[in-house]
Amino acid sequence: MPEPTKKDDGQPEEIVAPDSGDAPSENSVVLTPKEAKVAAKDTDAIVTVTEPEAAAETPQPQPVVIVVTELEPVEGEVTDPQPLVTEPVENGHSEPEPTQAKKHVKVTEVKEEEPGTSKVPAPSMKKSADTKATPIKDKDDDVTASTPSPPPPAEDGSTPKKLSIDLPNDSDPESTRGRKDSVWSLGDGQPPEELDKQIDTPPLSILLIEKPQSGSINVGGDISFVAKVEAKDLLRKPTIKWFKGKWMDLASKTGKHLQLKESFDRFTKIHTFEMHIIKAKENYAGNYRCEVTYKDKFDSCSFDLEVKEVSDGSQNIDIRSAFKRREHKQEEVPEVDVWEILKNARPDEYEKIAFMYGITDLRGLLKRLKKTKKEEKKSEAFAKRLEPAYQVDKGGKIRLVVDLADPTVELKWYKNGQEIRPTPKYIFEHKGTQRIMVINNCQINDDAAYSVTAGEEKCTTELFVKELPVNIVKQLEPVKTTVNERIELECEVSEEGAKVKWMKNGVEVPTGVRSRYRVKSEGTKHWLIIDDATKDDTGTYSLMATGGTTEAHVQVELKPLKILMDLQSVTVLLGQPLKLNCEIYPGNVPGRWYKNGQLIQPSERLTIIHRTKNHSLDIESSTIHDAGDYTFVPEGYTQTLSAKVHIIDPPRVHLEALNVQDNTVTIVAGNKLRLEIPISGEPAPRVVWMKGERVILDSGNRVRAETFADHTCLTIDIAEREDTGNYKIVLQNEAGEDTASVKIKVVDIPDAPEAPLVTDVGGDWCTMTWEPPRYDGGSPILGYFIERKKKQSSRWMRLNFDLCKETTFEPKKMIEGVPYEVRIFAVNAIGVSKPSEPSKPFIPLAVTSEPTMLVVDDVTDTTVTMKWRPPDTIGAAGLDGYQVEYCIEGTDEWILANKELIEKTRYTITGLPVEAKILVRVKAINAAGASPPRTTQHSILVKEVIEPPKIRIPRHLKQTFIRKVGEVVNLVVPFVGKPRPKVNWLKEGQPIDQTINIRNSDCDSIMFIRKAERKHSGKYDLSVQVENHIDTATLDIQIVDLPGPPQAVKIEEVWGNNVALDWNPPKDNGNAPIIGYTIQKADKKTMEWYTCIEHYHRTCITISDLVVGNEYFFRIYSENMVGLSESATATKDSALIVKEGLQLKIPEYNDRDFTEPPIFTQPLINTFAVAGYNATLNCSVRANPRPKVIWMKNKITIIDDPRYRMFSNQGVCTLEIRKPCPFDGGVYTCKAVNDLGEAQVDCKLEVKGGFTFFELMKRGVPLHLIDKYMNESKTSEKSESEKKGSI
Repeated sequence: MPEPTKKDDGQPEEIVAPDSGDAPSENSVVLTPKEAKVAAKDTDAIVTVTEPEAAAETPQPQPVVIVVTELEPVEGEVTDPQPLVTEPVENGHSEPEPTQAKKHVKVTEVKEEEPGTSKVPAPSMKKSADTKATPIKDKDDDVTASTPSPPPPAEDGSTPKKLSIDLPNDSDPESTRGRKDSVWSLGDGQPPEELDKQIDTPPLSILLIEKPQSGSINVGGDISFVAKVEAKDLLRKPTIKWFKGKWMDLASKTGKHLQLKESFDRFTKIHTFEMHIIKAKENYAGNYRCEVTYKDKFDSCSFDLEVKEVSDGSQNIDIRSAFKRREHKQEEVPEVDVWEILKNARPDEYEKIAFMYGITDLRGLLKRLKKTKKEEKKSEAFAKRLEPAYQVDKGGKIRLVVDLADPTVELKWYKNGQEIRPTPKYIFEHKGTQRIMVINNCQINDDAAYSVTAGEEKCTTELFVKELPVNIVKQLEPVKTTVNERIELECEVSEEGAKVKWMKNGVEVPTGVRSRYRVKSEGTKHWLIIDDATKDDTGTYSLMATGGTTEAHVQVELKPLKILMDLQSVTVLLGQPLKLNCEIYPGNVPGRWYKNGQLIQPSERLTIIHRTKNHSLDIESSTIHDAGDYTFVPEGYTQTLSAKVHIIDPPRVHLEALNVQDNTVTIVAGNKLRLEIPISGEPAPRVVWMKGERVILDSGNRVRAETFADHTCLTIDIAEREDTGNYKIVLQNEAGEDTASVKIKVVDIPDAPEAPLVTDVGGDWCTMTWEPPRYDGGSPILGYFIERKKKQSSRWMRLNFDLCKETTFEPKKMIEGVPYEVRIFAVNAIGVSKPSEPSKPFIPLAVTSEPTMLVVDDVTDTTVTMKWRPPDTIGAAGLDGYQVEYCIEGTDEWILANKELIEKTRYTITGLPVEAKILVRVKAINAAGASPPRTTQHSILVKEVIEPPKIRIPRHLKQTFIRKVGEVVNLVVPFVGKPRPKVNWLKEGQPIDQTINIRNSDCDSIMFIRKAERKHSGKYDLSVQVENHIDTATLDIQIVDLPGPPQAVKIEEVWGNNVALDWNPPKDNGNAPIIGYTIQKADKKTMEWYTCIEHYHRTCITISDLVVGNEYFFRIYSENMVGLSESATATKDSALIVKEGLQLKIPEYNDRDFTEPPIFTQPLINTFAVAGYNATLNCSVRANPRPKVIWMKNKITIIDDPRYRMFSNQGVCTLEIRKPCPFDGGVYTCKAVNDLGEAQVDCKLEVKGGFTFFELMKRGVPLHLIDKYMNESKTSEKSESEKKGSI
C-alpha cells in the first residue's frame, strides 16, 4: 500500500494504488544500509524543499517530506512512526539485486503566486532511479549552527507539507523496500482522518515461537503461512491480525481466495494461526505482516509472497526476473516531465499516468497540480527562482542560482531553516542580477531543503546528494581448515568507510559483544574473523555492498584422532577403588567423561586426570551407584570411548531390621501382613521364599513373595490359621549366598460355641447352659457374652456387659408369652467370636387364675350341669380349656369328669347315682399348667326338677312379619321348660306346608323358608308342652308382591288443554294395599313416555298444560309397598288438543312418504381424552323408520361391555367411554341401519395419560405398587359393570 501524505492542514492524503497484472516500471530512490540505519534511528529527519508563497503572507520554508524506497536491505522505514522489527534476510534475498535500468521521472512543482504577478514556470525536477535520499542532521550538526541567525518568518497556521512517493518493486521483500501495495482492493485504504492520529504502539516482546516464512508459488497455486504463540503464561487467547502492505487488514478480505484459521492444542498449550491463499493471482505478490497482541505485549513478523507467472514463450517476459539478473549494465532512460503530462491529461487518466510512472502520492501531486492551474502571481523580488530540486554526486559541487528583479535587495540563504554563513564549503557569488551559492564537496548531510529570501519573498528547492555504489575490488577466497583454528575472510571495496554486510548461508552474521564473529575494517579492506573455529562454522560466507556481492565457502573439519588404548570394562567389589584410563593421539585434545549419558564432574571422591595422551578417571571407594556405562568424548571429535563398570556385593538378609523377639511375627487372622526385610547384594540377588518344602511364588493370589532393589517382601492379604509356621529366605548372586528364617504366628478369635440349651422357663425368666468352643483361637477364653431377642425380631440385645465366666446364665425381665431365642459369644484376648446358633425358641409362661362364678345350671336324676365364667387373669399363655372334677360327699377322691379339655364354660356331668350328693371343682388349663381350682361351696343333690314351658316371642315377631316374594324367611322363637318340651307348628289349624323347614332344640324352635311365596302368608300357631303344662303363641306372616296394572283406563273428557282420566284399581294388589298411581303421557308423533305425576292416590285425574295441536296417549302404573306394577294400562283412544272456539277441518290428503335411509347430519369428530376421565363421542342421524344404531371400535362391534354406555335420543347418538385408558384409543365407528339402507361415520380417539404395565415397569415402579394399581383399575371396571347390570 502507498504511504500516506500529509495535507497542508495536517490531515493525511490517501493514495489509490493501481492493481494490474502487468509489471510496472521500477522507480526508486536508493538508500544505502548505513543511511537507512540513520533514518531508522531518527524518524523525524526529513528532506525539505522550500517553496515561495503569496507575497501577502509571511514567508516561511514549507518542508516536503520524501518517503523513499530502497533496493538494498535496510533495518527500518524512513517515515513509519511505528516500532521497527528487523527480520532476518531469508534465503533467496541474501544477494543484492543487479544494477537495473533507471527511468528518470521529472517532477515539476509550481507554487501559487500573488495576484497580479507574472507566472514563472518552475523548472522540472529530475529524479533518477539511483538518487539517494539521506536523512538531514539536526540543527546542532550544521557547520553554521555556531553563528545563530534569526529564522525566516513562519506562515500562519502552516505545517510541514509531506510528499510521499512510494515506488513499487514486487521482487523485493518489505524489509528491503518501503512499498506497501494492496492485493484485493483498489480502494482508498484507511480513512485520512485516522492517519493523523498518534498510534500508541505497545512495547515489543517475544510472543511468536514460530513465525511465517516467505515463500513463492506459481499463478493459480495454493500456499499457507503459519504462526504459533505459546500460551503457557497467557490467561486468554492473544489477538492476531494479518496485513497486506502496511495497513490493509486481511480479516475483511476472506473469501474463496483467502482463509484465516486458528486452533489451540491443550496439551502443548500452543495457539496456531494460519493464513491460506488459494488459487493465487499475480497481483497477490508482495509483503505481508503478522501482528500478535496480548495485553501489554506485542510482536510482529513480516514475510513476502512471490507469485511466479508461468511463461508460455519468449513474448511473455517477467520484468521482475530481469531485475534479479546479475547484470551491471546500466541503461539510460529518457527523462519524462510528469508535471507536463498531468497538466495536459484528462482527469480520468491521472491514475493510469501515476501507475505508469511510479507516482504513489497521486493525491498530493494532483493538489499541487490544481494550484499550478490557478493564475500565477508575478514575483516582485525574483526574476528567476530556484529550480524545485537539484541533484549532485557525493563529493561533487553544486551551484544554486537565482535572478533578482531588484539587485539592491538583501539576500539570505537557509538550509533546513538555518541561515548559511560564508565558509570554504559555502561560497556566495554575485554576477549582475544573479546570486549564486556554491556548495563544495557535497556529502550526505548536504542532502537538505534550501531556501533563499529576498525581502518579503522566498523561494525554496531541494538538494539530493547521490551516493555512488560501493563495488567489490577483491573477492573473498575459499577457506579450508580444521577445528580450533583461526579463520580470516578478507575483502576489498572501492570506497573507504563503506558500509557492508556479512552474511552466512543467506543470514546476516551477528557481530555483537558476545558473538563469536569479529568484523574489522581498515581503509577499503574488510575482514571477518573467527578465532576458534568449530565444525558448525562450515558454510558459505558472503559480503554485500551497494555495488555487488562476493562469497566464498568455508570448510571446517575435525583433526584425525588415533586411539592408542581404549577403555576396558571392569568388575569391582563394593568399597574397592575404581580406575578407568585411555590413551589418544593427539595428546593435547581435552575431553569429557560421561556416566549413563550424564556429564561427570570432579569431586573429593572422584578424580579426573589428563596428562598428555593419557586420560584417567579414579574413584577411591566404589559404591553401588558407580556402576553403569562410562564414555569418554574427545572434544571436537565424533569418536567416543566406552566401557561398562560392574559393582558386585555378596548378598545378605538384614533380619535385625524387623526388631521382633526370636524373629517371630504375630498377626491377627483376617489382617493383611506385609513383611518387608531389607536385603543387599550387587548384582541384585535372586530371592526365594519357602514354607517347608513349598516355594512361595510372586504370582500367588493371597500369599506371594516380591523382591525389590533393596528389600524383599512377603505379603499375606488375609491371614489365616494355616499361615502359621517357619518361613525361609534364600538369597543368591554371583558373589555368594545367604539364608534366614522368620516365624509367623497367626492368632484368631475363638470358634463360635454350640447352641445353648434352655433347661427351665418361668413367667419372665429362664435358665440356660452351654459348652465352651472347640477352638479358643490360640488364646485362653476370657468369658462369654449372652444375647437374646424376640423370635419375630431381628435385633439382638446384650444381657451382660461384664464377661460371664461360667457356662450357665439366667436371663430375666422377659415378657410373658413372647417367644425368645438366646445365643452366646466367646471372648479371648484377640476379640469376640462369631455368635453361636440361636437356641430353640422358648416362651416365658405362667398359669391362669382360678375360674369364677361356678354355679349349678341344671340337675336331672343322673346328671348335673355346671356353668362358670373364665378366670380374671389368663396371662400370655392363653387358655387351652377347662378340667371338671367331682367328688361324692363323704369321700376325698376327685374324679375327672371330662377326659379332654373343654373350651366352653358349661359342662354336664353324666352317670351320677340318683339322689347322691356331690362337690364339683373346675380348673383352667394352659401351656404353663393347671390353675388353682374353683369348688362349689355346698353339695349338690342329684335329682331332676320340673319347670313349666314358656315361649319368649321376640319383639319383631309380635307384629305382622312382612317379606317379599322370593326372599328368605328365618324365624327363631326361644322358649324354656324342663324336661325338654315338645314343639308343634300349625297354620290356621292345619299342618304346615312341606316347603317350610322346622328345627327344634332344647331352648328354641326355628322356621326356615328358603324362597318365600304368597301362599306362605297366614297365621302360624306354636305350642310348647312339658307333661301336662303347655304354652302357645301365634305368628302373622305376610308375603307381598308387585301389584297388577289398573283396570279400565279411559279418557273421560277433553277440553282446552286439559284431559280427564278415570280408571279402576288393579285386580291383584300384590297382597299389599295400593298406595298410589303413576300417570304418564306420550305424544303420538314420538311415542316417548313422560311422567305426569307420581304417588297419586285417587282413581281419577285431570291432566293440564297439554300442548295445543298435539295428540296424546296416557298410561297408568299401580304402586304398593313393593313398588310399581310391572306393566301399565294405556288408553285405547288418544286425546287431541285443539284450540278453543275453532273447529278444525282436517283436509283430505294423501299421506306423504317420510321414509328415508339413514343420513348422518353431524359426523363424529376426532377426539383427545384424558386417561381416567369419562369421554363421549356424539353424532346425529336422520332416518325413517327409526334406525338401529351400532357402535364399533376398530371394526369390532361393542356388545355388553360395561366400559361403554350408548344413548340415542331424537336422532342424537352418544357413546360414553367410562374412565378410558390408553388401550381404549383407536378408530370408533357409528353405524345406523334401517330397512332402506345404512350409513356410518368414523373418528379417531386418542387417550392421553395413564400408564400401562410396560410403562410402569419402565419407570422403575416396584412390582407390588404395579399390582395394586392394576387391581384398583380392575375393581373400578367391575363396580361399573355391576352398577350397569343392576340398572
